[in-house]
Amino acid sequence: MWNQLSHLHKNKTLKYGIPMLLLVVGGSFGLREFTQIRYDAQKIRKKLDPLLEAKINPEKQSVILEEEYEKLREKNLDTWKNIRGPRPWEDSKEYQEEQRARLNKGA
Repeated sequence: MWNQLSHLHKNKTLKYGIPMLLLVVGGSFGLREFTQIRYDAQKIRKKLDPLLEAKINPEKQSVILEEEYEKLREKNLDTWKNIRGPRPWEDSKEYQEEQRARLNKGA
């Protein structure tokens, strides 16, 4: 019995061949899964929202830029006020109440 086990342990086919075969076959299955992820991602990319697709595709970005430019032209940019937001260590609700109080005093 022990003699047979030592003979199997010394066999180079079992020692090197079977792990190599397992690596090749396992790698094949692993690559198949990764390529499937790639094709699934391509299908999802084809189903993108038109606005999101325009952000990704440089050819369609010019259309979005023109739309944004028209939106900015409609707004009055001469009468804006710079309002400071709360610092990370400040409580935002308290700061908003202070801002409203200042605005009401000024009005």
